[in-house]
Parts: sequence; C-alpha cells; structure tokens
Amino acid sequence: MSWPHRLPVRVYFEDTDAGGIAYHATYLRWAERGRTESLRAINLPHQLLIARYSSMLVVRRVEVEYVAPARLDDSLIVETRVLRSGGASVDLAQDVIGEGGGVKARLQVGLVCVRGEAMRPAPIPEPWRGVFRQAAMADGPARGPAETPAG
Repeated sequence: MSWPHRLPVRVYFEDTDAGGIAYHATYLRWAERGRTESLRAINLPHQLLIARYSSMLVVRRVEVEYVAPARLDDSLIVETRVLRSGGASVDLAQDVIGEGGGVKARLQVGLVCVRGEAMRPAPIPEPWRGVFRQAAMADGPARGPAETPAG
C-alpha cells in the first residue's frame, strides 16, 4: 500500500442530525476507521501491535476544521497521510473529501504509543515506526489545516 490511504464511506441516516447533515462527531468515527484501515492495508493492524508488543496507538490530540457539510447519502473518501513520526508519536492529516473532490473536513490527529496496563508512553515498535517514517518522508511537506490541496 502506498500513502495516502483512502477509505470510501457513505453518509447514512444514523450519521446525521435532524436536518440530514452529518453530525460533527461522525467525522471522528470516520477518521478512526480510516486510521484503522490504513494499518490493516499494510498488514500491521492494531491487534498485532497489542498481541506482539502489549502496545496501542491512542489519540492524544485531534483538531477538526469543518469546511462544508456532508449530507445524507453522500459518498465520501477519508484520506489519511502521515505528517511526522517520532519515537513514541505519529502525527496524521486526515481529509474527508466529497465525491466531486471538495473537502468536507480536515483533521490533524496526534497519536502516541502506550504500553501495558499502565498506559505509559513507549517507543513505537518496528516495523510500524519504519513504515510511518517512510510514509512521512514520501508524502512531502506537511500541509496546514487551512491550506487547500492543489488540483
């Protein structure tokens, strides 16, 4: 798999408010699915990290910019890119993009690796660390949440 990872989603009735607009918290669920599926696509799922290293990648911080509403039955893509990778942390950019290419929401997500029942920060184990580092270098310069992709 190459980065960025793209996950198709659709806006279902359960995702919306009374007006048929995607509820703000729904974007967080879609982003979580995008992160989970991006790891699964490289054959390094969360479950393997837990089973082999007693470690997990947990959300430390999320920043969301809602750009345009997603509506009932819209087809969307959740695009996940690795921005930076450190010893125990990885920063991701996730865009929720409409069928026509318009951005609906931009998320900046900070993950930290924690180990064991104490949930203390720990270095990200290989091969996850290497994959994140390579993806961050391959993706080019980081884009801020207010910037628009070219094209």
